[in-house]
Amino acid sequence: MTKPVRIGCYSAFWGDSVAAAKQLVELEGANLDYLVADYLAEVTMGILAARRQRRMMQGKEKGIDHIHEFITLVLRPLLPALVKNGTKVITNAGGLDPVGCKEAIEQLLDKLNITGIKVAAVYGDDVLADKSSPTLDAFKQLTPFSTISSVDHAKDSDRLPANDEPILSMNAYFGAKGVAAALDQGAHIVVTGRVVDSALVVAPLIHEFRWHPSQPDYFDKLASASLAGHVIECGCQCTGGNFTDWREAAFSPYGGYSNMGYPIVEVQANGHFIVTKPERTGGVVSTASVSEQILYEILDPARYLLPDVILDMRQVQLKLVGQNRVLVQGAKGYQPTPWLKCSGIFLDGWKLSGELLVGGAEAKDKALAVGDAIYKRVSKMYQDNGMEPLRDFNMEALGSESIFGANGQRNDTREVVLRLTGHHNDTAALRLLAMEVIPSATCMAPGITGGGSGRPKPIPNLVHFPCLIPKTEVKARLVVGVQGQPQVMEWDTWDQAQSFAQLPTVPSIPSPTTQGPFVKTKLIHVALGRSGDKGDVSNIGIIARKPEYLPFIKRSLTEEIMTKTMNHVCKGSVTRFELPGLHALNFVLTHSLGGGGLSSMIMDRQGKTFAQQVLSSVDVELPADLLSANARL
Repeated sequence: MTKPVRIGCYSAFWGDSVAAAKQLVELEGANLDYLVADYLAEVTMGILAARRQRRMMQGKEKGIDHIHEFITLVLRPLLPALVKNGTKVITNAGGLDPVGCKEAIEQLLDKLNITGIKVAAVYGDDVLADKSSPTLDAFKQLTPFSTISSVDHAKDSDRLPANDEPILSMNAYFGAKGVAAALDQGAHIVVTGRVVDSALVVAPLIHEFRWHPSQPDYFDKLASASLAGHVIECGCQCTGGNFTDWREAAFSPYGGYSNMGYPIVEVQANGHFIVTKPERTGGVVSTASVSEQILYEILDPARYLLPDVILDMRQVQLKLVGQNRVLVQGAKGYQPTPWLKCSGIFLDGWKLSGELLVGGAEAKDKALAVGDAIYKRVSKMYQDNGMEPLRDFNMEALGSESIFGANGQRNDTREVVLRLTGHHNDTAALRLLAMEVIPSATCMAPGITGGGSGRPKPIPNLVHFPCLIPKTEVKARLVVGVQGQPQVMEWDTWDQAQSFAQLPTVPSIPSPTTQGPFVKTKLIHVALGRSGDKGDVSNIGIIARKPEYLPFIKRSLTEEIMTKTMNHVCKGSVTRFELPGLHALNFVLTHSLGGGGLSSMIMDRQGKTFAQQVLSSVDVELPADLLSANARL
């Protein structure tokens, strides 16, 4: 057995804890081979694109289009220790300008008088860069992206902009090859633009273990490495963050939530890996916490489509092999598709959100009455002033279980936050809406006070859309070192026959055989859950707490039950997938986030609460003798 490669991840998104990288570098020292960080979400790409557009509208061509905090908050204080320990750094902090990020790092190295460190940038993901027009008309072979079909790309897909509608940004999701090539050429720090999150982990493993397509188990290794990247790319979400059994992490030894341990994977040459965290840190690494993260933001678990491989996680199995150490095995890999997923952003009008605190008896009813009155009042003003009506309007009484829809049970609450959101093409119309929110405190219901953030302002309504383009239309580029010349990365072969549409079958979750007697219990007593977003799609992963519970969970939690439970947000389809190896089910809900994280008007625009809604709302019927007394509460 070769020495495992140890990779730690300190950032799950742009805004993660500034103490995370310091923790991993100081506590792991020279034992950490690679430090990786994920900064780019769909929302982040929208923020960067909007910032760039504002700058260009002001006539400023030059600006910072990468994640500058990576340089100021991570590299500046930690570079001496990273260099001393021999730890290499890989991150997608390059954002919309990886080359500019590389140059900024090289300037920092000069300022700190640190020599011998080679910096590389992987770029070329901006597929609009060579287009004469930033519209879909510029692409000859662009198709929608379906979250529930790998061959019918238009099936239940998110909406695309009109062919002639201007696009702010459009970036392809690259794989690991460019980063691996940079490491092969001696790079110590590699920055990228839009890559799949797992590529930050897959690339150093390709480099270290010399994995090659000629090896018979190459795609299985890539699949396992991709799963390792998927597990740790969201930071503490595999070490007790966002965990159903939250008390285990919150009150864990060494500080609990206040000192959460960031994740580390120890990967062997065969692709098998152990998930762990630094010693003497809070949080928990268990089969339950890792299972939840594996289910996070996945679609069809048999076809987790990546640029370099198709990951099949249906038969993945976990084993606790030590304190806060979980072994992950069983991932299968297949030749990738001919397509590359792209993340696009376009502008569709403006939106505005305002908040009021409403207290006292009948708080929910008062709040909804006020919201309705404000809407009618402003609509009349638009009519009187010859303005178009609001394109859309949404109000929520937060604190009254509004996110549960018809399943909400808190009509008696004495304190709610009324949240109003409007969508319009004219900022002047939205400013009028903003001016009419605060006066309700004196001319409407009693017990109203401001939300504390002052008068709201209109913001661009950015819309994210996913799509597919052929790999033949885009290639990654690489530049290594100060005097490095641009290099073009060629794609490895892909599956032209689309055999991924007919993957091997695996044993399905069996039907229950017990005849009863049965008792009902809330799903949370017998299952864990995790949910997340992919554009306007949410997934809800449900994991049985014990394998013997799974057949009964499967029988009780059907697509029909999930549709009924989540119909207050889900306006599309519900599809159930099975993961027998993890004793889990995954539900994919299309058109369930009000347009997606950037443009949605609902409070939970990324589906983060969806699994907890289902766990606490759905009843499951199990044999009485199968449940512990505690589970029947």
